[in-house]
Amino acid sequence: MMSAQLSDNQTPLAVALSVRRLVEFLLRTGSIDSRFSGFDRANEGARIHRRLQRAAAKEHEDYKAEVALRQEYLCDSIAYTLEGRADGIFTREGIPVIEEIKSTTLPVPDITEDHAPEHWAQGQLYAAIYTLQNNLPQATVLLTYFQVDEELTVRFERTYTAEELDAIVHDLLHQYAPWARFAADWKQKSRSALQTLAFPFAGYRPGQRAMITEVYKICQDGGQLLCQAPTGIGKTMSVLFPALKAMGNGVEGPIFYLTARGTTRAAAESALALLRAGDTALSLRSVTLTAKDKICLCESRECTPDACPYANGYFDRIKDALWDALQDPSGALGAALLQEYARKHRVCPFEMGLDLSLWSDVIIGDYNYLFDPVVRLQRFFESRGDYLFLIDEAHNLPDRASEMHSATLEKTAFYQAKKDLGQGKSSLKTALSKVNSHFIEWRHRCEEEAAKPGAQFGQTIFETASDQTFDRLLSKLCEQLEIWLDEHREPDELHAELLQLYFDARSWLRVSETFDEHFVLQINSYGSKVRASMLCLDPSDFLAADFSLGRAAVLFSATLTPAAYYKDLCGLRQARAVALRSPFSQDHMTLLCAQNVSTRYRDREGSASTIVSYLAAMVRAHTGNYLAFFPSYAYMEKVYESFCTEHPNLTVCKQESTMNEEQRKAFLDQFVPHPAQSLLGFVVLGGVFGEGVDLTGDRLVGVAVIGPGLPQVNSRQEQLRDHFQKTRGSGFDYAYRFPGMNKVLQAAGRLIRTPEDRGVVLLFDDRFLSPDYLRLMPPHWSHLRTVYAEQDLEDALQAFWQEGTTDTPK
Repeated sequence: MMSAQLSDNQTPLAVALSVRRLVEFLLRTGSIDSRFSGFDRANEGARIHRRLQRAAAKEHEDYKAEVALRQEYLCDSIAYTLEGRADGIFTREGIPVIEEIKSTTLPVPDITEDHAPEHWAQGQLYAAIYTLQNNLPQATVLLTYFQVDEELTVRFERTYTAEELDAIVHDLLHQYAPWARFAADWKQKSRSALQTLAFPFAGYRPGQRAMITEVYKICQDGGQLLCQAPTGIGKTMSVLFPALKAMGNGVEGPIFYLTARGTTRAAAESALALLRAGDTALSLRSVTLTAKDKICLCESRECTPDACPYANGYFDRIKDALWDALQDPSGALGAALLQEYARKHRVCPFEMGLDLSLWSDVIIGDYNYLFDPVVRLQRFFESRGDYLFLIDEAHNLPDRASEMHSATLEKTAFYQAKKDLGQGKSSLKTALSKVNSHFIEWRHRCEEEAAKPGAQFGQTIFETASDQTFDRLLSKLCEQLEIWLDEHREPDELHAELLQLYFDARSWLRVSETFDEHFVLQINSYGSKVRASMLCLDPSDFLAADFSLGRAAVLFSATLTPAAYYKDLCGLRQARAVALRSPFSQDHMTLLCAQNVSTRYRDREGSASTIVSYLAAMVRAHTGNYLAFFPSYAYMEKVYESFCTEHPNLTVCKQESTMNEEQRKAFLDQFVPHPAQSLLGFVVLGGVFGEGVDLTGDRLVGVAVIGPGLPQVNSRQEQLRDHFQKTRGSGFDYAYRFPGMNKVLQAAGRLIRTPEDRGVVLLFDDRFLSPDYLRLMPPHWSHLRTVYAEQDLEDALQAFWQEGTTDTPK
């Protein structure tokens, strides 16, 4: 049976589908087993593919790798577009051979010809497309397995006629038809409803219509937008609503709403709930991807069929679970609902959420689902799509991306692992000893560096190239760890320790493969401890590649100044940038700067008492809750102790260096509405209370920011400074001034959260009044005025609180 063609009078459902998604969805069986799949298996598989493809190209002159194939099929009145990439195609004795390559950790005896039907099916579908398009009578499917532990290649092959291949395709498409119709029906209902979707509020906040217009245009036309939108505009709704409207007007989607923190994911869920509540006919499915540890149904997470009943047989039950969850009338597949369906069908809720993402209009999750090369959603991002990326709190993205592309190892981990393996010799202990010895060599080099005249940062060395000798030792260690982990599968402390060491080592090797002029190798030694880090100084190229996978990206935050800096570091140098004015009345905030205070490191000892006096004056001027942000814990502790000594009758609280979620909540719970007496909280600038804290009304009436937030001068920041001085000519700005001022603006942004809020922002440091800092301040800070003494501050605050307006700017 040859492929049916579409006639002019047919209007079948149109379904685009990747070959891999089709065969894995229909044919994959068995269990989740993450013993070795937790680390970057996709990238490791890609490396193995390239290696085998290079070898095949030497053997076969006409070998072509990564051959893109695309073909339309008509089956059960559904117009399918199948597409994918064959790993390799060559000709042997006049017959085309389509090669499908798979890497595996299965023991060699378990790699049988029929152990994975989906692997054969993938090759068969590529062969079917290739024979149809080239009018060929037959083709051979070559299934090549590479056993990664033993580095052995196992091959199987079968030859099919074109008719046999076409029948296989149609059989699979027939099996998929109910799912295809369900998806197509949903899409038709969803997109039709989105066309008529109404804004869920009676009117727009100031600046909100402008933001919605900008976002809609970029989603519709494609491209990237950086939008600085101050608190109060309603950023979440202002990006989701126009993105959904764009999907209603022809953009395929889906929407990826990506955030740096869980609280902003909750804001996206709330915005979607408002849209659903305002339009009962709205067909809109969203899934919130929650970290595996938080959504796991087991007391301790171990994703193996022996340890987890939700992993055991997962692929045998998941289709029934998906079908059930997809019928849920709410369409809002958050963590609690995923757990409910997972318990019902005995499947992993985390993996179920990932599988449901393929059937969703909006996917809400952490940055790493797009930007982290290890955990990104490969099911979407193997190739470019019509995706819309909405990046919340985008000022966090450059630092988060740098972390994702960096790696750190410590000598202690390798020494301890060798010690915990106990007495006796083994290949694993030998490999651990060699890695440990290399750390010792690094320590000696650090000591020599520290002994040199003018050494600035003690026992620290930097290299502009990766250490290939160390990488080879680490690679050999990973081989031994894999053997040990395969032979010792009992879930005890030693197994967990060595498994983590294996993941950390593999992460290092992945980063090493990308090491170029954007990286630096840093070695620190302190006592017997040695830490090695490959630091990604500039993630812009990585981010540019990530953003290129979608149709449009909107990066939004209350603080994206200067725009050129964020466009540069996010790899979006041609992006459009807009800055919206605050919707709140300027009169509701008095903005003061204590010009006679220097918070430079050399001046901190002398300025502490002045800061104490100013803070006390601020707190006494009006009963309420206040936060004071300090550049370091040490400086905060010093001022805190002085404040408590000099003003024992004033109530204070202090951030601790380590606080869990409950302790952070308890800290913020002290900031009650309508307090009987003032409370002053001492916190660290850029810490957990510096952003994402929403103390509305009189729960917060004043914020003091001590210093311009410059990162501490250390070896890493100096490397950043040198890099950006060489590459941008703006080393100090990129490494210190811009990130510091962002922390200041975020901290000050804790104050005015609603149109009714009123309060004071008090800046400490004369540097705030220099042109380099004034140009980084938003338009609604144009009324900044200076105070030169405690009496000036008292007068200004008295006028503000009594009259309800700020003084005339000077």
